[in-house]
Amino acid sequence: MKKHFIALLAILSLGQPLFIPVALAESPRVSIPDFADLVERASPAVVNIRTTEKVMVQQQGGIPGLPEDQAEFFRRFFGVPIPGIPNGPKQVQPAPGKPQEADRGVGSGFIIESNGLILTNAHVVEGATTIYVTLTDKREFKAKLLGMDKRTDVAVVKIDARDLPRLPLGDSSRVRVGEWVLAIGSPFGLENTVTAGIVSAKSRDTGDYLPFIQTDVAVNPGNSGGPLLNTAGQVIGINSQIFSRSGGYMGISFAIPIDEAMRVADQLRTNGKMTRGRIGVALGEMTKEVAESLGLGKPRGAYVRNVDAGGPAAAGGIEAGDVILTFNGHDITKATDLPRVVGDTKPGTTVQVQVWRKGGTRDLAVTVTDGESSQVANKKSDAPTASVSSANVFGVNVTELSDAKKKDLNIKGGVEVTGLSDGPLARAGVRPGDVIIRVADADISGVKQFEALVKGLDANKAVPVFIRRADSTLVIPVRPK
Repeated sequence: MKKHFIALLAILSLGQPLFIPVALAESPRVSIPDFADLVERASPAVVNIRTTEKVMVQQQGGIPGLPEDQAEFFRRFFGVPIPGIPNGPKQVQPAPGKPQEADRGVGSGFIIESNGLILTNAHVVEGATTIYVTLTDKREFKAKLLGMDKRTDVAVVKIDARDLPRLPLGDSSRVRVGEWVLAIGSPFGLENTVTAGIVSAKSRDTGDYLPFIQTDVAVNPGNSGGPLLNTAGQVIGINSQIFSRSGGYMGISFAIPIDEAMRVADQLRTNGKMTRGRIGVALGEMTKEVAESLGLGKPRGAYVRNVDAGGPAAAGGIEAGDVILTFNGHDITKATDLPRVVGDTKPGTTVQVQVWRKGGTRDLAVTVTDGESSQVANKKSDAPTASVSSANVFGVNVTELSDAKKKDLNIKGGVEVTGLSDGPLARAGVRPGDVIIRVADADISGVKQFEALVKGLDANKAVPVFIRRADSTLVIPVRPK
């Protein structure tokens, strides 16, 4: 490494100047990669995808090449005989609708097997009557949709061709924030457009099933379905979304990790659809305040705000208000981890689930079912009955619950809020009609028990209050004082 020298002037006691050379270390140089060779190799495997749909067009009498309003003008005011249109008032003859092929949208894709297997986004091909794939050599093919999954936005299409160039797949789990990446696609229909940038973040949660790769690579409408490549020319993601207030690129784009996409693609090409595991729970976010009030210390796990009646979770003993800490040996650090782990579990499998409930852990066994086979029923509750309590340190009036309402809300007990003063629950957002089902570790069985429990609380200590609202169970840290 070269050394640079500067002269330091020292004033000695004799008054004579002295120049002392001092070595300075040279800063490491960071070079910007040259993507030209990479693009030359990868571009032939990136395709343009154009979709069409059938639309009904009403046919009316007119003059070829002449707008209808102009034809009417000549006929009425100049009496000009026009072939195909008689003189006199215009007679519009209703004609049956005729389906015609109309352009629907443009996107991108890339070849993953030389026999014409192509990966793209589900939203690129969804609703299309015909899918056209154009290669860089301008050959165009009609493609067959093998399957798509809207939840992960992955689709697999096939064209009848052989010996096609294909892109190698990378390992998205090894992607590092700050590394160079590039995108190839057809923004606004401009085929084989290349843009470059860096990975801005990993594991961005913008959906239930995908931890997206965030980049600053310029991506616009038409880039969807195209590859995100690393500097080795390997696909590490499928460009799928942008964050925008204008409809165009604003510096943030998201890609589906290729590892996640291929797990979906393998099922789509084999079965034509994606089969996911399901346990029948609705989840809520775990905040620092909630975690501390529950005794967890730090935010972790998936908070269960509702359990489907008769579903797998209910059958396994999971209750609303539980916090799922592990599922089938996988640690659940945040709510969005659980749908991915459950979805990857084969239906019919019985797994071990650890939950946090009332200050301690419990181990439960839950049998996973097919996620597409059942639906959640939403029910409305009864109107509240008359209040039998006065305002307390929580600042609420409550009443007993009817058996019918307990059944509707799928709860065993609780008291319903009928009025609020300016107290801690009102300030926390509790409203009339909400049902208090638990305070700290104590389940609420009725008004008298609730009042006695509230009176014995430490006014200076925050406690978790569990609120049932419609089909959700909320946990609210409350300090009675």
